[in-house]
Amino acid sequence: MKFKIDKNDFLKLLQKTQNIIEKRNTMPMLSNALLSAEKGKLKIYATDLEISIKDECDAEVENPGKVAVNAKNLFDLVKELSDGVVDVFKKPNHWLEIRSKKALFNLVGVAPEEFPAFPEIDVKEFAKVQSAVLQDMIEKTIYSVSHDETRYHLNGVFFEKINNKEKETKFRMVATDGHRLSLIDKKLELSLGAKQEAPSGVIIPKKGLYELKKLIENGQDTIQMGLEGSHLVVKKDSTTLYIRLIDGKYPNYQQLIPAKLARTVGVSKEQLLSSLRRVSLLSNQKSKGITMSINKNTMEIYSNNPELGDAKEELEIKYEGDAFKIAFNAKYLMDILNNIHEEDVDIHLNDQLSPGIVRPSSDSTYTCVVMPMRI
Repeated sequence: MKFKIDKNDFLKLLQKTQNIIEKRNTMPMLSNALLSAEKGKLKIYATDLEISIKDECDAEVENPGKVAVNAKNLFDLVKELSDGVVDVFKKPNHWLEIRSKKALFNLVGVAPEEFPAFPEIDVKEFAKVQSAVLQDMIEKTIYSVSHDETRYHLNGVFFEKINNKEKETKFRMVATDGHRLSLIDKKLELSLGAKQEAPSGVIIPKKGLYELKKLIENGQDTIQMGLEGSHLVVKKDSTTLYIRLIDGKYPNYQQLIPAKLARTVGVSKEQLLSSLRRVSLLSNQKSKGITMSINKNTMEIYSNNPELGDAKEELEIKYEGDAFKIAFNAKYLMDILNNIHEEDVDIHLNDQLSPGIVRPSSDSTYTCVVMPMRI
């Protein structure tokens, strides 16, 4: 294998593998990327057996061939090279000789046959999806995904097709960790195909969603997305991302959303977020507990930590009901508010033991449920 490639093209190609490669060394081979030089193209493959990525760029290929090499070491090396053409040559012992101007490097490689089998998935039909809409859905749900690996079916976002009362076809993303839940509905020009249109939906793992989000970041265009068997396949330009779906039944999240809440508090999102940031500084550092004392048109937020001190702040709100108190984890509320772009939010509550709902005042498609803390 022998090829010439522009340093910046090579670097962009390698950068896309960096979050995919296995860093925990449970299988050392997974820290490698597979390079394949063929017909004017350099192709790269990386996988952790759950998430896989394939990409390519132009290269001047003198001798085609393949080699597996440590992806991080190669990326770090190429990053430090001078701009210009990089010459890459595979030696008989699978080492890579890399030349750039007067610099010469020899990097240990591995026989391509030792690289794990890459997913061979033939998606019959791809659907075009608006990148900006999909990115918004991911951002508004992914923070609620559970980190508890024993509850593997909650380690991802549930994605399903729904039909609303207006008989419009929409898609929904839901995530919950048992303490909070976030749900968003959006209209996507997407067909999941006959097999996937069942109400059961699919569970997309957290790591796969982060990679998908990175792929479509700042994108105003569309991507191609398809489901085939146990994989979600996403294509954007020359990049193909394969995400193995979580095999499991997602819980009945509808039971976690309270149907009727007697009290509604209207408040400025920015004022509430700023207040929570300040008051939570003196809360219990583990539980992040703050208490809201709600009265007619005023809310008092306070926290207390015997080791640090206490804090109290008053906000103007829209509320006409009777006075009551409720406590929440401030971080959970701040996560929600950071993902709301409207100026005002409504907080729907019943009592200090029942979950509350936070929504943008002008958008009913985004729903966040938060469990209270005991006062």
